[in-house]
Amino acid sequence: MAMSVRVRLGSQFRNIMRVCFHENRHMSTAEIVVEKSENPKEPERISLEEQQRLNDIAKNERMEKLLNMRFAYQEFLPDPNPKNRNTLKERLERRDMLARRSNVEIPEFYVGSLVAVMHSDPHAPGKNNRFMGICIQKIGAGLRASFILRNFIDGEGVEINFDMYDPTIQRIDVIRLEKRLDEELFYLRDAPPEYSTFPVDMEPEYQPEGSAVPVNEIKVPLKPLPWLVKWERMGMKGIRDVTSMLTEKRLRMSKLKQFNKPWEKYDLLKMYSETIPIEDQVEIFSEIQEKLHELEQHRYKMKRSRNFVKPTKMG
Repeated sequence: MAMSVRVRLGSQFRNIMRVCFHENRHMSTAEIVVEKSENPKEPERISLEEQQRLNDIAKNERMEKLLNMRFAYQEFLPDPNPKNRNTLKERLERRDMLARRSNVEIPEFYVGSLVAVMHSDPHAPGKNNRFMGICIQKIGAGLRASFILRNFIDGEGVEINFDMYDPTIQRIDVIRLEKRLDEELFYLRDAPPEYSTFPVDMEPEYQPEGSAVPVNEIKVPLKPLPWLVKWERMGMKGIRDVTSMLTEKRLRMSKLKQFNKPWEKYDLLKMYSETIPIEDQVEIFSEIQEKLHELEQHRYKMKRSRNFVKPTKMG
């Protein structure tokens, strides 16, 4: 009897001690967690040199992005001739150009791209006319920017010079976006017609969004002499070798230094007079970047809303 009571009391005592031990252990764990939560580990501090380095990297990336806009929006850069510079006039022109872009979409295209332009023509049926061709020149600054399209129609070479911000232009479509090896393609006038012939009802060729602009490295052969220009002296990359067509005297003249002008690449004053300073380019594109982005986002939303077809109830 006494032995059974002693065993029962011992087992109860062990159970009580076990419960107290678990409670103390949980309490100590909770206290530790609270202590850790009340004193969180402080984040590592970045040194001033590291912070300055990160700021410089971000600044350089933004500047590079702004400077890349000069290839797609070169008309926003003013005339590099200092005699024609006027800060107020340039700012007002950029405002007018952005206002025009809000009404008519002017897409990105380069010399060598196939472009179609719809413009008003009082002498055409329907008062509208559409011309499609290859862009052989893109020149000018501000509201005086223009481009030339060339195509062979009915066996005749036709070229039209369009002012980019002409109010008679209703629509500009890029049929094929690409570049060529040269900044001007006037040598197509002395090339066979097939290099300037494109169907006027050609369907647009779309590229993945964000992809690089392809470069067409085709080299165009020229027709036999005579030519409109002495192309052997121009150093064009998109023309095939024409030495076999030249006379000995003309070939010898084309190799003279006075025509090749190898010293021009070292002429810093000439380069300065033909370019806009980097600081001015960054300031100009910083001014128009936000507005161009807003126009692009607005057109993207409008395009999606036009493509959406509201479902109808069945039955």
